[in-house]
Amino acid sequence: MDNNTENIEKTEIKCHSCAEGQNFWLWLGALVIGAVLGVLGIDWINTSANFIATVYTRLFQFIAVPTIALAVTMTLATFGTQKDTGRIFRRTINYTLLTTIAAAAVGMMLYKIIQPDNLPMEMIKGSSLTANVPSEIEGAASYSEYVMGIVPANIVQPFMEGNILSILLIAVAVGIALARMPENDGKRTLMNGLTGLQNLVSTLIHWLIHALPLGILAFAAQLSAEVSAGMVMQSIGKYVAVILGGNVLQFFVVLPLFLMSRGINPIKVMRGMMPAVLMALFTKSSAATLPVTIQTSEEHLGVSSRVSRFVLPICTTINMNGCAAFIFVTSLFVMQNGGVELTWGTMIMWLFISVLAAIGNAGVPMGCYFLTLSLMSGIGAPVTIMGIILPVFTVLDMIETAENVWSDSCVAAMVDKDMKQS
Repeated sequence: MDNNTENIEKTEIKCHSCAEGQNFWLWLGALVIGAVLGVLGIDWINTSANFIATVYTRLFQFIAVPTIALAVTMTLATFGTQKDTGRIFRRTINYTLLTTIAAAAVGMMLYKIIQPDNLPMEMIKGSSLTANVPSEIEGAASYSEYVMGIVPANIVQPFMEGNILSILLIAVAVGIALARMPENDGKRTLMNGLTGLQNLVSTLIHWLIHALPLGILAFAAQLSAEVSAGMVMQSIGKYVAVILGGNVLQFFVVLPLFLMSRGINPIKVMRGMMPAVLMALFTKSSAATLPVTIQTSEEHLGVSSRVSRFVLPICTTINMNGCAAFIFVTSLFVMQNGGVELTWGTMIMWLFISVLAAIGNAGVPMGCYFLTLSLMSGIGAPVTIMGIILPVFTVLDMIETAENVWSDSCVAAMVDKDMKQS
């Protein structure tokens, strides 16, 4: 009987691996076909791609809010009173800080090596560029006001607005309260209801993942159409090179080194998390990608649900490797063009400011762009430069979000390995 059971398990693992391989080539094929369709420049194809991409983005944003709320609430309600919860949280914070600081440090190294040039003064002062700066900067709140906005005034508002940090705060409070409630019929009823909702959300996520190739095709067509239409500007080539180079090094070198230091195969992790990374690349929202991130980490990597459903929602809000690098490099670039001397002391100070700002940033599209605008506006830097950066930000935002989700996956894998070894 034991041999039969072992053979069945081996067959299941083999079939699961084959399915993963087939999915990988399906996603890659959708990516290539979509890119080709976008380059063709056919109006009805571009219109269809934009429509499908918008639908997919909205569906994943729709499912993201209940995923975050239920994952954190149920994990804390189940494990909140156990000692392991504190250990999981501490390890998550440690890995998050280390990887985020590393991302900003890589950006600083490349900035010193590549040394982006100042933009022509007529570009900075050109009145036509001012219109490119989003109007939100005119009423940009201070960072303290932004943090204060995390505290919810009522239980409905955060869910209506999709305020991820507020939802996380509510979920933590409710989860801990449930964990400390005495065992009675009321608690059991609440837990059964939440479990049923979590199973329902899991089913919806599976449906979306099965339909993901169509979404990838549409997103790829949308992106290639924008790039072929002249989205990338050559006047800020060195600045873009620093951002992209930093993301590539963090993605393919630094984060794999973190995994290898814990005895984890980075190729296996990346292959398993490919659905989440691709979803992040095209939705430009780590929060919207969270349902896929949780599902794939559990099914493809074997990460424990108590780790994935606690660590990943937290990482979605605080583990912003790509965002930290963008805020840091962009702040240096804007300040440099404003006449600020970039000494080592200044750069190191802004490295830590960028890390702290990224930790407080929401995992939504253009979140770090608007946060950088607020920081630069607060010190009187020439924010019209942000208008020059805006046309290339679409591509940068995609890559940064993919890096953020890849980093979240690495943190979850490392924390899970630590907990299984302890």
